[in-house]
Parts: sequence; structure tokens; C-alpha cells
Amino acid sequence: MPHTDFSARLIAWQHRHGRHHLPWQVREPYLVWLSEIMLQQTQVATVLDYYPRFTTRFPTVQALAAAPQDEVLSLWQGLGYYSRARNLHKAAQQVVSGFGGVFPSSRRELETLCGVGRSTAAAIAAFAFHQREAILDGNVKRVLCRVFARDGNPADKKFENQLWALAESLLPSEQENMPAYTQGLMDLGATVCKRSKPLCGKCPMAEICQAKAQNRTAVLPRKKAAVEVKTLPLYWLLLRNAEGALLLQKRPQHGIWGGLYCVPCFEKLQDLYDFAARYGMVADNLAESAALTHRLTHRLLLITPLAAKTHRPSENGSDGLWVMPQHWADYGLPKPLHDYLNQPQPALF
Repeated sequence: MPHTDFSARLIAWQHRHGRHHLPWQVREPYLVWLSEIMLQQTQVATVLDYYPRFTTRFPTVQALAAAPQDEVLSLWQGLGYYSRARNLHKAAQQVVSGFGGVFPSSRRELETLCGVGRSTAAAIAAFAFHQREAILDGNVKRVLCRVFARDGNPADKKFENQLWALAESLLPSEQENMPAYTQGLMDLGATVCKRSKPLCGKCPMAEICQAKAQNRTAVLPRKKAAVEVKTLPLYWLLLRNAEGALLLQKRPQHGIWGGLYCVPCFEKLQDLYDFAARYGMVADNLAESAALTHRLTHRLLLITPLAAKTHRPSENGSDGLWVMPQHWADYGLPKPLHDYLNQPQPALF
């Protein structure tokens, strides 16, 4: 089939049936970039809740670059994949320091920003600058594999390069069509050509879709091999002082919950006991509650909370910050800790 047929069908469909009222559908590159980072591995409905908070607090890239990392992470709390927030902050500082506060317009320069890969850079270039650049996220791969009956191992770099070449060959010739075309790819994959139960009867590609003609829609694209999920035991020490403040520590920048604030967290129970001993506590002083679970991409966290109140100052003054309950919301907390502390009646307090 002529590739021009694909882009013409997609653009016409997007104009009639696509999404047109998303708050980031603008030409301002800062707002486009912010939305693209938030939308990585996150549903549109969720981002619609967070996006206005960010744009209100950080209306410009300069405002975001100047903000403390803790404030950025606090606003990001609950969105997950916190490396995105750390990279967002770094990239804003790159734009200010390296590009004079003006977003670069080329895909290759956009790719130099922290957290911006090829597809994200292409989306920014297409939406903000109408550049003829191809995107290739999970939704787009699914559309292309079905419409053109491309069959291959999704983990194979050679197959991915073939999809990139196909995506580039489909671009419309006119630059002004790039926003509608790019948004159309996103809309089609998210709302019609879905992973399961695709709505083929509503698809603008139904007449030309090779997977549909070959009755292979359920097969393509091939599924990625399941990744083994490992269980990681963790132990939380929820320590309150005489005033009722909770001890919080800033997590290392890398690793689980990087840069967020959490109660002292240990992979070994003995390490928790050793830490508690700084406050004159032994194991019998700690109240243990039922373990809770939290799923990360490739790990299942099995978290055991242990709690106590202390009237003795630490032997180490740099253990962390004592934070009163009314100020917990001012700190970026891991979602499981936020949820645990905000139970109607916290189990251990």
C-alpha cells in the first residue's frame, strides 16, 4: 500500500475523532516537553491530574530549574518512576545553562537533555516545532506491527531498527501536518488499536490493515518475554519523638525512591536493630505490624513496618529530619509510605 495513504488516513481520522483538548496541545516547547516526560509509562488520565499542579508552580523552564529538587520530587509524589522527576529537574537546568533558557528545536539537540530519548525528542520536535520526526513508543509499535504485518522479536535491536525505518517512511510530506499526524498515532494506539480487544470497526486503517486481513491481530505485535519479578524484603523504622514528630531521611539519588524522603529503611532486620540501638532501643521496644507489598517494575517489595516512640536523642545528630504530621505533605514520600501514614488510623501510632 502507498505509505502516503497511511498518513492521509491518520491525519483525517485525528481531525475528526482524535483528542483535541489536552492542556499540553500547544506550541510552547516547555509545556510539550513537560507533558511528554510525564506521559512516559503513565496514563493520560493520571497526568491530567498532575500537569496543572506543575505548570502552576513552575510556569517556565527557568522556574523549574531554580526550584529545589525536594520541591520537584514532592510535586511528583505518586507518579512513580522518580528518575523521571530527577531528570526533569536536571534537563531544565541544562536548558537554562546550556541553551540560554530556550529549548532547542532539533531532535538531536533535544536528545542531549537528561531523560529525553529519541522518541520523546521526536515528539517535542513534531509538536512544538513541526519537525518531520518519527516517534516509536509502545503504542506506535503496535499500530505499525499490525497495519503492516511486521512480525519480529520486540527485544531484537535489528527488528526495532526496521520499525524505525518504517516509521520514518510514513511521515507526511507537509510539516504543518506533523502535530495531527503524531497525535493521531498516539490516539490510535491508545484508544482504538489497543493491546487487547482492539476496536477494529472504528479504525481508519481497517481496510488496509494487513494483520486484520491475515487474522493475526491477536498475535501482532509479539509479546515481550515476561521479566522475572524478584521479591525484596525491606524493613521500615517508624520512629516518633516526644513531640510526635517522625524521623525521615533523604534517600540516595540512585536506587529505590531515589531523592525522596522515607523513614529509615533497611534490607536486613539486624541493620534496623543496630540503628534503633542509637536511641537506646532493643528489639522488644519495637512494635511490628503486618507486612505490606508494593510492586515496582521488576521487583515486589515486601515491607515490614516496625515502630516505636523515643524520648532519647540520637547518638548521631545526622540521622535525618524530625517532621511533624502536619508537615509530612511538604516532603516527597514514597507512595507506600504516604498511603501507610495516611490510613484513617495508622496501625502503629
